[in-house]
Amino acid sequence: MRRRHLGADDGEASEVNLTPMLDVVFIMLIFFIVTTSFIKESGVEIERPESSAATPRPGAQVMVAITPEGAVWVDGRAVDLHRVGGAVAGLISEDGSVVIQADRESTTGLLIEVMDRIREAGVEQVAVAASRSRP
Repeated sequence: MRRRHLGADDGEASEVNLTPMLDVVFIMLIFFIVTTSFIKESGVEIERPESSAATPRPGAQVMVAITPEGAVWVDGRAVDLHRVGGAVAGLISEDGSVVIQADRESTTGLLIEVMDRIREAGVEQVAVAASRSRP
């Protein structure tokens, strides 16, 4: 009987099959994309007031920020106070909610005026963000 050599003597080059490794890499990529949580931010650094009765409100569709200087930001872009209702109404669906992040140093009158403009635009679910204080 004649023995064959296990080497690549007959002209064929041996290759490593990368398909299983690529499958695993793509499955891991899909896993990390699906499990990533996206946090919606207002686009401005805000120091929220503290409250012992603050409750988490997940699923806010639009974030409105009020800076200490009185500027109003909607989803990361500056908006005029008189147009805040229209800007929010254009971004929100029927069941969506709005969270207003007012800085601790901003005026209460400005916060109330922003809330009124948002409610006049037809948005019913409006909340004010606060940090939970330690008892």
